[in-house]
Amino acid sequence: MKKVGFFQSVRLKLIVVYILLMLLGIQVIGAYFVKKLEDQLTTNFTTSIDDRVESLTFSLQNAFTAERGEDSPTLEAEVQNLLEEFNKTDISKLQVIDSSQSIIANISDQSAIGKKVTESRITKVFILGESQPQPVTSDGERLYVGAKPIIDEEGNIVGVLNYEAQMDGIYNQMQSINRIFANGTLLAIAITALLGILVARTITKPLTEMKRQAQIMATGDFSQKVDVKGNDEIGQLGITFNDLNDKLKLAQATTEGERRKLSSVLSNMSDGVIATDRLGAIILMNEPAARLIGQNFEDVQGQSLIDLFDLNDQVEEMSELEETGSLIIDLSTEDKHLLLKANFSVVEDENNEMNGFITVISDVTEQEKVEQERREFVSNVSHELRTPLTTMRSYIEALNDGAWRDEDIAPRFLDVTQNETDRMIRLVNDLLQLTKMDHKETTLMKERVEFIGFFNHIIDRFEMNKDEKMTFERNLDTRNMYVWMDKDKITQVLDNVISNAIKYSPEGGTVRFDVHSTRKQLVVSVSDEGIGMPPDTVDKIFDRFYRVDKSRAREMGGTGLGLAIAREMIEAHHGKIWARSKEGKGTTVYFTLPLMSQKRRGQS
Repeated sequence: MKKVGFFQSVRLKLIVVYILLMLLGIQVIGAYFVKKLEDQLTTNFTTSIDDRVESLTFSLQNAFTAERGEDSPTLEAEVQNLLEEFNKTDISKLQVIDSSQSIIANISDQSAIGKKVTESRITKVFILGESQPQPVTSDGERLYVGAKPIIDEEGNIVGVLNYEAQMDGIYNQMQSINRIFANGTLLAIAITALLGILVARTITKPLTEMKRQAQIMATGDFSQKVDVKGNDEIGQLGITFNDLNDKLKLAQATTEGERRKLSSVLSNMSDGVIATDRLGAIILMNEPAARLIGQNFEDVQGQSLIDLFDLNDQVEEMSELEETGSLIIDLSTEDKHLLLKANFSVVEDENNEMNGFITVISDVTEQEKVEQERREFVSNVSHELRTPLTTMRSYIEALNDGAWRDEDIAPRFLDVTQNETDRMIRLVNDLLQLTKMDHKETTLMKERVEFIGFFNHIIDRFEMNKDEKMTFERNLDTRNMYVWMDKDKITQVLDNVISNAIKYSPEGGTVRFDVHSTRKQLVVSVSDEGIGMPPDTVDKIFDRFYRVDKSRAREMGGTGLGLAIAREMIEAHHGKIWARSKEGKGTTVYFTLPLMSQKRRGQS
């Protein structure tokens, strides 16, 4: 977060506002005070001058109207004497002018006595009488100027008292007062600034603490609280801030808990989850999805979902996926077959507008494989049943058409019909047996069996009926080996495996039997010297109805279910069965059975 400078802080703004308010108040009060003081001083000054001039004018009137004897002083002398005795404080000019407008007395300039006065202001007084004194400015000086008429007993103007008073004292006094007021203002501003700092600090300190706490909260730490020191608005703000802190802490804990749950769910899902924004760019992907598509989230982040799954031929825009709902995506390569099922759902925002997509992908390769096997199984069963049924129908129709009368043909037709019926019965029995084993309905009647003797007995049974040119080679361990097994089921397995070895062995071939043991298992193998099979078909011979050479197997009466039943029975005994083969070099079928432990063998 950008640090706030002092000149941008609330504290400075509060200080400046506080000083400006104080300064405005002082200036308003000062202006009013100075104006009123100036008016009062001016009024006092003019009143004092006017009263003194009025008193002097009265004395001058008496001097002008008095009778004069031979011993009496002249009017000029008496007037001059009156002017000299007058209190001339603040008066810079004082002269008396007679009716001829000649100066007869002057206290400031004696050389002006006897001179004519031509000022219009004096002339107006002689003509109009009394005139109002007024302040004027002359040569930078402030003067209070007036002319007072001297009137005799008959009311005639016999002279004029002309005066000028210096007003600089008033303004000098005002300047001194203004200086005092300015100094007081500066002192008040300084005190106000200090008080403003203290007040601003009192106000901004809780705000600063709340700002610091907000910065701590932004890091996810909600353990600290704001110290509330009052119950005013700032105190209430602090209380509200602490309440907000508690609610945010609870909300974050809830959100974090939900996030962990979601993360745990996404991580432990067997299905992959891919989230995109509204444009289809990938923004989230869990680990199962990364494993399914074979790419890390960092490699596909921001990539279009349509491009990732190569859906450009199926959809043009992401909005079309909402209508599609789900798709089967083929990501198969030369080395691996992979089919994914993708289910698309829309993520909406608070305004119910599409904000993105959630895609759940799952591996349906095995499901599709099972479905394909189911379809092939149904097709194979239909085919296996149709062939004998068609044959039987043809022969029965021939018999119905009269062939039953022919003593040579009828027995052969009935024999073929009997063989096909037996073949269908074997097929149905095998299917019923597989169905029971699939549904775990087959009960194993297990017992303690010494396997070497048991295996020799089965080989002896086949050896009695084998072709004289065929050779049996036994490589059996001489020790007694005990197995906990169902003799009938294992007999069926061995009958099927040995029968296949004999069927596919060439004339004069050798069938080899091998039994040996590992630490906990018995390993049995039956080998022939037949035509063998391609490597890519070896694992398929245990699938239902699978035949390497279908025409030959059908001719030999096989149903294609023998090895499938053998695998189910061996696995029911907790063993494994597999085969190894090379074209032209024969096939070996192996299976294992768990050996009985010494402890269990002794109890048995």
